[in-house]
Amino acid sequence: QVQLVESGGGLVQPGGSLTLSCVVSRSNFNRESVAWYRQAPGSLRELAASINKQGDTTYADFVKGRFTIFRDNAKNTVYLQMNSLKPEDTAVYYCNMYRLNIFNVRQYEYWGQGTQVTVSS
Repeated sequence: QVQLVESGGGLVQPGGSLTLSCVVSRSNFNRESVAWYRQAPGSLRELAASINKQGDTTYADFVKGRFTIFRDNAKNTVYLQMNSLKPEDTAVYYCNMYRLNIFNVRQYEYWGQGTQVTVSS
């Protein structure tokens, strides 16, 4: 049974920082890609950042220069360091683990339960 457990969310003032963690119960975690998505009330879930097994990263334009995704394979954990937070970053943040096949199609994926991030003064 694969489980993804997020933590690190909370209330922070504009301009502040938070670091989210996603611990994955999965053998051979180092072979998996992981992404952070977010979903604000009334909005669709959107991709914020991803990291593949080689450590290559991608970012949505709205987080570039402010968020950093990184992984620690020894701890089966992926992090999302969030700096210069804005009220519009308020959302539930979800961890997503997946594997792509040679056609770049997801073979499988798993989701965490989400962690709330609220940016407000």
